[in-house]
Amino acid sequence: RYLQRTVKHPTLLQDPDLRQFLESSELPRAVNTQALSGAGILRMVNKAADAVNKMTIKMNESDAWFEEKQQQFENLDQQLRKLHASVEALVCHRKELSANTAAFAKSAAMLGNSEDHTALSRALSQLAEVEEKIDQLHQEQAFADFYVFSELLGDYIRLIAAVKGVFDHRMKCWQKWQDAQVTLQKKREAEAKLQLANKPDKLQQAKDEIKEWETKVQQGEKDFEQISKTIRKEVGRFEALKDFKTVIIKYLESLVQTQQQLIKYWEAFLPEAKAIA
Repeated sequence: RYLQRTVKHPTLLQDPDLRQFLESSELPRAVNTQALSGAGILRMVNKAADAVNKMTIKMNESDAWFEEKQQQFENLDQQLRKLHASVEALVCHRKELSANTAAFAKSAAMLGNSEDHTALSRALSQLAEVEEKIDQLHQEQAFADFYVFSELLGDYIRLIAAVKGVFDHRMKCWQKWQDAQVTLQKKREAEAKLQLANKPDKLQQAKDEIKEWETKVQQGEKDFEQISKTIRKEVGRFEALKDFKTVIIKYLESLVQTQQQLIKYWEAFLPEAKAIA
């Protein structure tokens, strides 16, 4: 699913690294994979610093769209994480149910072999066969629970984390722009003081610094506007994704098919149960 989404993106499709990954017969060896490598520790420090920055940066959001979308993604992230935890528990319970069903089938088969009553012995043997089939159904459904539903939720949780990261990066761009404006104001105030103090020897340097920071302010504003525009576009692409609905429908269909098959198994066994006299 991830690769399919990636290659459908018009910009990422032209990325040389992606093309190399898809076309290479051998992938490069991973580096910095040790648990406590220098790069790993650096990433941990950077993440901690980012977390502190997010708590300290107070952005005056003037665009209601961004405020609304950030809240939507935050709520969706929390809901999906809760659902993902529940589905993981469901997978464990389903596997446990499968194991217990298999044990019951084995016990029923052994009991049927030792039973003297012919009809009861046959019914127990048939029951063991039914339970073996049900065990197989539970295994298949546990497989669907994990690989179809749980993995989909985990995939979207990671996607939303990336989206939230982009919103955080926009906030950093805004902060960088604001910091540049503050610095520019200080440079202008310093120039005014130099003029009042009649220090022409330092005025040119002050003017050069003002020009430098004016450029940085303009670039900061441009970067902020560009990332805001890109986020609007990419969020639209994210909301248009249809694979979530498709996979959910596929998963629900598998649940229905499992229940229908269970009904068939028990309906086929019912005459054997009634034949016990």
